[in-house]
Amino acid sequence: MAVLVGKKAPSFSAPALINGNDIQQDFSLDQYIGNSYVVFFFYPKDFTFVCPSELHAFQEKVAEFEAKGCKVVACSTDTEESHWGWAQVEKNHGGIKGIKYPIVADTNKTISDAYGVLVGEYDVNADGQLISTGPMIAYRGLFLIDKEGVVRHQLVNDLPLGRNVDEALRMVDALKFTEENGEVCPANWSEGKEGMKASFDGVADYLAAN
Repeated sequence: MAVLVGKKAPSFSAPALINGNDIQQDFSLDQYIGNSYVVFFFYPKDFTFVCPSELHAFQEKVAEFEAKGCKVVACSTDTEESHWGWAQVEKNHGGIKGIKYPIVADTNKTISDAYGVLVGEYDVNADGQLISTGPMIAYRGLFLIDKEGVVRHQLVNDLPLGRNVDEALRMVDALKFTEENGEVCPANWSEGKEGMKASFDGVADYLAAN
């Protein structure tokens, strides 16, 4: 599995469901470079059980992400038509009606593969037939991308393990804090708490005295 932290987020152009109803054929995260942070998250499949709980949880916090200058974008290996169909189903029937942020259709699996979250890979068997070694869907990957298009945080959960949206918000806060204040964030830091100066002066003084 790829570690993308510190690297440019893989670029792509793919269809995406926009505002729960419209399909854009050439959606790209590149549109946000220079303007917004991005929380880009993958989920395994449309019309499942844990996935809608996550998508709705992100929708409930979208205004908070936006207030922090951060866009939320989802992605799965389903088609854009599948995304659209799921978005017409009411929440109390297992659907994602009301989700407004973009949902990318990674139908050919290349985006999931580029981000290192694809479950399985293609291979060729003894008869020369193309086969897959897994279900070819995405793990629950999440990537925080800064305004320069660089991945600054990534988290990958196995298929049954849902994510904590408040933790994603906390990481956006932490990134903003370090950029704006030039300080680092210690363990369990949250917005409003003090940061730390990244300095070894105290350690050097101790070693010199001992």
